[in-house]
Amino acid sequence: MAKRQVIIGMLGTQLDAGTGPGRWEKWRPTVAIAMYEDFLVDRFELVVDERRYNALADCVAQDIAQASPQTVVRRHDMHLADAWDFEAVYATLHDFLRAYDFQPEDEDYYVHITTGTHVVQICWFLLTESRHFPGRLLQTSPPRKQGGGDAGTYSVIDLDLSRYDAIAQRFAQQQLEDRALLKSGIATRNPAFNRMIEQIETVATRSKAPMLFMGPTGAGKSQLAKRVFDLKKTKHQLPGRFVEVNCATLRGDGAMSTLFGHVKGAYTGAVSDRAGLLRSAHQGLLFLDEIGELGLDEQAMLLRALEEKRFFPAGGDREVESDFQLIAGTNRDLQDAVVEGRFREDLLARLNLWTYRLPGLAERMEDIEPNLEFELERWSRDQRQRVTFNKEARARYLAFAMSPEARWAGNFRDLGASVMRMATLATAGRIQLDVVDEEIGRLRRQWRTGLPASPLDGLLQHPDALDPFDRVQLEAVVAVCRRSRSLSAAGRELFAASRTQRASTNDADRLRKYLARFGLDWASIRSIELSGAM
Repeated sequence: MAKRQVIIGMLGTQLDAGTGPGRWEKWRPTVAIAMYEDFLVDRFELVVDERRYNALADCVAQDIAQASPQTVVRRHDMHLADAWDFEAVYATLHDFLRAYDFQPEDEDYYVHITTGTHVVQICWFLLTESRHFPGRLLQTSPPRKQGGGDAGTYSVIDLDLSRYDAIAQRFAQQQLEDRALLKSGIATRNPAFNRMIEQIETVATRSKAPMLFMGPTGAGKSQLAKRVFDLKKTKHQLPGRFVEVNCATLRGDGAMSTLFGHVKGAYTGAVSDRAGLLRSAHQGLLFLDEIGELGLDEQAMLLRALEEKRFFPAGGDREVESDFQLIAGTNRDLQDAVVEGRFREDLLARLNLWTYRLPGLAERMEDIEPNLEFELERWSRDQRQRVTFNKEARARYLAFAMSPEARWAGNFRDLGASVMRMATLATAGRIQLDVVDEEIGRLRRQWRTGLPASPLDGLLQHPDALDPFDRVQLEAVVAVCRRSRSLSAAGRELFAASRTQRASTNDADRLRKYLARFGLDWASIRSIELSGAM
């Protein structure tokens, strides 16, 4: 037995109006639905504001009965104080549909979108697309020539995209392109990583909630965050900027100022107002790498900025606004940090809605080959010089790179640096066996010895003889020396705060005397660093 045809439609207070015999010469969309010979309507659910348009509704209902005696008209009183108020209209129609007794096994439903304000029509569309209305859209159009009593034409629109193969294929192709963008165009082969990217693509497209990327240093957290921004930008979801900051570099007043800005005179050195990175990320994406390094005060302000989109600049008494999306990165276990009192539990709860762990390169051995090609292409593009492997050299490098011997302690940073070295040393644009063998030896030494477990190992004969206080301080000093170009540069960094309080400074001499207390000098520290990099 054929299902009953049921129409839900708003009374057209302008289009459906008309009195006297002449009204039959006019196209009236609600009445016209009952006049189509190939579309028989069993029931018309006529939505009308009875207090204002009761007489018009009576006339339309009578005319439907005259045009189609088998059509039952049921009227539903609905008062819209403002038919252009989107929120109120959507809520009213939503409540109407929730209360309606749908029987989809026995009836086919159509919502007539020709009548009503544009806001009403949009709301019908959204409710149908979201399946709150279990039916299809019905659009009617007037005849080319008015005055002949012609019913015009109608069309049915089914918003179930699975019914449209071409549209489904287009959406599927777009998804593949979006996921390729997130992977930097690299044809990754690791199933777990690909599943993670698929979900990130879905979440990035549909959600504005914060995301948390976990994983070791060099696993690609920063690059993936930038790709998420690029994806949202292509979909016109983020008109603002991508703003990135490594929270491990933020300390003291500088941390608060960098993130939230400050007003002039907030503290010594604040000679002018500063907007801060949160305001710079307005309508954009803020990536806070190593968020576990943030101080508790900054964490509290960040939580409020996330929840209320408002915060106070340092030293300010007026709130400022910034509506940004957040991606946080960390190589720490933030749950452990919560237990230890170093990270706010409420902030972690806010960040932990969408959490993804990025595996290190050693956990994605099958992805080394496509990433090798990607890094080589990137170097060639940046240097505008084409470089390739010869067949034997490529095979030898991959055999080592994918073997248990390869640790990839620095993850993709190690791989990128390795490719850069080989490409730089390539002869006539070809990476030969000798270059690969030299690079493999370099990586073996790097991973076998690496940098010392402690910066002091290899420098002091008896590092364990140091008091813990001296050891921690000396390790920090040696670490600065290793990444600095000169003794003076290291001194400037180490004594940046106290040097401003002295009339004359000699940072290099001050650092030299400190190192001498432990039998160290600049040359010995740098020799260990350089030998570890060979």
